[in-house]
Amino acid sequence: MIVTTTDYVPNKKIAKILGIARGNAIRSRGVGGHFVAGIQRMFGGEISAYLKTMNEAREEALQRMTKQAEESGADAVINVRIITSEIMVNAAEVVAYGTAVQLK
Repeated sequence: MIVTTTDYVPNKKIAKILGIARGNAIRSRGVGGHFVAGIQRMFGGEISAYLKTMNEAREEALQRMTKQAEESGADAVINVRIITSEIMVNAAEVVAYGTAVQLK
């Protein structure tokens, strides 16, 4: 499966647009993670506890998007975007979406 942020795949033509493929993940750190993040925040710099959580959420959202595209018969997902939003205190949603296509 080709996954790209561009609106085309180099050296390929789009035979059919299958629609939007999307995947999401909602993550929150546990009590221990919030404690570590609080200490890191006091000293400034990167908050590694949240960084790890958000990286995992992005990967999970991309995997779910890819799975949905595969199930629709797609060869590629083009114009992929990832958005993140806070849905409650200390919980964030990551959504990955793009256009599922079949290639020639």
